[in-house]
Amino acid sequence: MNSEEPRQGWPTPPGYPPSGPAYGGPGGPPPSAPPSAPPSPSPHRGAWIGAGATLVAAVIGVVGAYLVGNGGGKGTPAPVKEPVAAAPPGGGAQGAAPSDPALPQSSPPPAASAPRTPSGKPPGTVQWEGALAVEFAEPKDFDAAPPVRSEVNSDNDFSVYSFGNTLRLRPEGGAKVLVWEDAAKAPSYEDCAGVVDTMGSTKDMDLKTGRVFCGRTKEGRLVRLTTQQIGGLGGDARGAFDVLVWSK
Repeated sequence: MNSEEPRQGWPTPPGYPPSGPAYGGPGGPPPSAPPSAPPSPSPHRGAWIGAGATLVAAVIGVVGAYLVGNGGGKGTPAPVKEPVAAAPPGGGAQGAAPSDPALPQSSPPPAASAPRTPSGKPPGTVQWEGALAVEFAEPKDFDAAPPVRSEVNSDNDFSVYSFGNTLRLRPEGGAKVLVWEDAAKAPSYEDCAGVVDTMGSTKDMDLKTGRVFCGRTKEGRLVRLTTQQIGGLGGDARGAFDVLVWSK
């Protein structure tokens, strides 16, 4: 018989019966009672875990940046490029991105040239006006003011000579002349400019009192000659004119 109960007359073993309520007694926990809840974790444990994770992430970021900046640890470290600022709206010069030598560079626009100041008087203004006598063998340079005979014969523009009983106006060395046919109107600068280059001639023109001529000098000045008087023959041939010379 294996009963552990002490037999009568045997000494009682120490600790028997066990202290506390007997199994199934009114003070013990039922067999199906859930285990008691574990103790709450320390409130500082979460803070230490978060700090550790932040430190690990910072170390990883530093190491990654070092490896990227040094080309993965191989060769010469790659140069760090400066950040490029975006250009402001409207194409302003402030904040413009620095030029990249690898890209084609556009040439700067040429600087605007200053307007030229016209030399002398503008065309159409009167250079000289007055009475003028032209005699045989005394041609005049109408580019001078007043017209005078030039010592350089090629500079002279008009002369007077006689042909039989007729006096003529002769253009010299490339000058041009034509007869203005409208007796009711004295030709203006625009009138003479519109016909002298297309209708003008280098040939002699007959002189008559009151006849008007448009001419152009060898230097390009327009002239108007109104015949006031003629006289003489041969070496005494002479013509008097009312002359107007315009600037070229």
